[in-house]
Amino acid sequence: MTAHLKMDKPDTRNRLDHTAQGLIGAGMDRPDGKAKVTGTAAYAFEDQPEGMAHGVLVRANVAKGRLNDIDRDSVLRLPGVLAAMCGPRFLRNPAQGGANEAPVQGSEGIAYLGQPVALVVAETFEQARHAAHMLTLQIDAQEGQTDPDIAGYESPDAKQAQQGDLDRAMKDAATAIDVTYTTPSHNSAAMEPHAAIAEWDQDMLTLRGSYQMLKYNRNELADALGIDPKCVRILAPYVGGGFGSKLGIAPEAVAAALAAHELNRPVGVALTRQQVFEGTMRRSESRQRVRLAADASGKLQGIGHDAYISNLTDEVFSEPVTQATPFIYAGENRVIGHHIARVNRTCAGSVRAPGESIGVTVLENAMDELAHQTGIDPVELRLMNIPDKNPTSGLPFSSHTLAEALTTGRDRFGWDQRNPQPGSTRKGDWLIGMGMASAVRVNILSEARVRVTLMPDGTARVQTDMTDIGTGTYAILTQICAEMLGLPETDVSVSLGDTDHPPGPGSGGSWGASSVGTAAFLACEKIRRELAKKVDADEADLTLKDGMVSYANRQVRLADMIDEEIEIEGHVEPGDTSDDVTQSTYGAHFAEVAVNAVTGETRVQRMLGVFAAGRILNHKTARSQCLGGMTFGLGMALTEELMHDPRDGHIVNRDLAEYHLPVNLDVPQLDVVLLDERDAYANPLQSKGIGELGICGAAAAITNAIFNATGVRVRDYPATLDKVLAGL
Repeated sequence: MTAHLKMDKPDTRNRLDHTAQGLIGAGMDRPDGKAKVTGTAAYAFEDQPEGMAHGVLVRANVAKGRLNDIDRDSVLRLPGVLAAMCGPRFLRNPAQGGANEAPVQGSEGIAYLGQPVALVVAETFEQARHAAHMLTLQIDAQEGQTDPDIAGYESPDAKQAQQGDLDRAMKDAATAIDVTYTTPSHNSAAMEPHAAIAEWDQDMLTLRGSYQMLKYNRNELADALGIDPKCVRILAPYVGGGFGSKLGIAPEAVAAALAAHELNRPVGVALTRQQVFEGTMRRSESRQRVRLAADASGKLQGIGHDAYISNLTDEVFSEPVTQATPFIYAGENRVIGHHIARVNRTCAGSVRAPGESIGVTVLENAMDELAHQTGIDPVELRLMNIPDKNPTSGLPFSSHTLAEALTTGRDRFGWDQRNPQPGSTRKGDWLIGMGMASAVRVNILSEARVRVTLMPDGTARVQTDMTDIGTGTYAILTQICAEMLGLPETDVSVSLGDTDHPPGPGSGGSWGASSVGTAAFLACEKIRRELAKKVDADEADLTLKDGMVSYANRQVRLADMIDEEIEIEGHVEPGDTSDDVTQSTYGAHFAEVAVNAVTGETRVQRMLGVFAAGRILNHKTARSQCLGGMTFGLGMALTEELMHDPRDGHIVNRDLAEYHLPVNLDVPQLDVVLLDERDAYANPLQSKGIGELGICGAAAAITNAIFNATGVRVRDYPATLDKVLAGL
């Protein structure tokens, strides 16, 4: 049986407020936590089948060109080497009985330096690595373009927007801001490198991999191999972080599958950290011009936001920098510009909170500049410019909590102690400053399916191909099902990351918990109705708690009501509520920094984030996500910068030694406040995504604090000490 919902109207029932188990919202520990901390959770490259061979990818050494062939013979003579592969491959299509052959995506066209173009397979990893280093590539090099400004920008009509007359608003404004900021490329830098193990059983492929969105990954891999998706099974029960880099199938999966098919034995391909940096994806660098026009009272009359980003030729994705600009603040005159340069650099894609993470940050820097120019307190300036409806589309907001986040943060942080005069607070050699920024992130519901089975012994099993990339999916699904069915958390088992299970939405876009959680909720609600039929009662009149069912002054053990298992598949789809209102999550960041007046070094002393994301399903995992986002923002503000050599576009700092992520010493004690909110337009749980909200605007709070401490406005991220020192 199936329980289906298309989200066409708001759900105002507050159903989870009327259940009895008491797990929703609680900071329940992760059911998978013990396996992870004891090392028994098998990640992608740890579940190695017997007889597995090892493959190592070989990278292109030019920015653009064509791979004609490889010197196979020279490496096939090396000890342990089994194969050296490149170029297009052909596999018979099992769905067509082997009558036709389907081409595979080839590697002969080179689009960037570091692109995987060949694979060497050997008995051991060391043998494969040595042979890969020895392999000679026969390449016709071509002239590429790695500098976005020289390449030039295209401006797709569909990505441009204008209303009113911004030029007139800027001319007539009492205060006008016209500033340009730059942000560098970023790497996801997930803890677990990309890896895949492929194994064929006749025409069936099983791939163990580290991927985020299995229902799409299955189709992508099948397409690359020229086979039917029904012949592909992907397993990813544990994923050691993704941050967008594992949204799609990566080269190691296709290479492992091809090699395993050719050699008729399992083949594993794990990327080195350098290969992860070079061959997966980056966040595009950006140049952003922001224009703000305000009247004498500080009310915005106009907003302009132009973003200049880059990607490979023909790639559809482009960093949605201005995603929140149309609705975060009022102002009737608006210009949104989106401009793309086509360059020979590593493919640009989604890195945590694509769009808002850098777009909101720069907009919030510009708002701080406007506040300083007008002499208006930065919090007050934002409060007076919160719109009562989407100023671009005219749609109402499903809910709006920015004002509460701003005022709660202001009071809790002690914002009234801030001296608005830059450079006026000093302790020895250290200049002290405070800064703040709004946080905003769009909210999305994605189609999801979850199978819930209530067993005759009164326990429950939950199955979906949804992944847990460290975000707490195992915990959330356990809580929702235990709450709805009135079971202790230990009586609910959750199985994830298997394409044999119903397709979930995948981990991305901060939609995972709400989407897959709603599907689980629907399945459990249907199970409750089936139980109610057994006792001739209404579902809403049942109280389920601790394995007991109470109704009409009677109580019975849940297990005693079940003769055979009850299996329901919950299925949710987005509907009219995605179009009828503007859905978003909101927050506010506050930071205090100390900047050394002699060296220009910045130390973040304390940081507060206040966030509203609908119903909080698990306080511990939600807080953890916010802490991670704020830490990501700290790195974006002060240390993270993916550097490309201007001569050939290769990534210079392609490992964790040179790509500087924040470490414990960089991160102060972070304070997180989660506001109580419900949003009936979001889903029946009334929850929203929180995973990416914590990064949006976080870096701006820090750089705004640097300005308050020093009077130095760093418009070129990150705010390293050399840039700060130059202005002191």
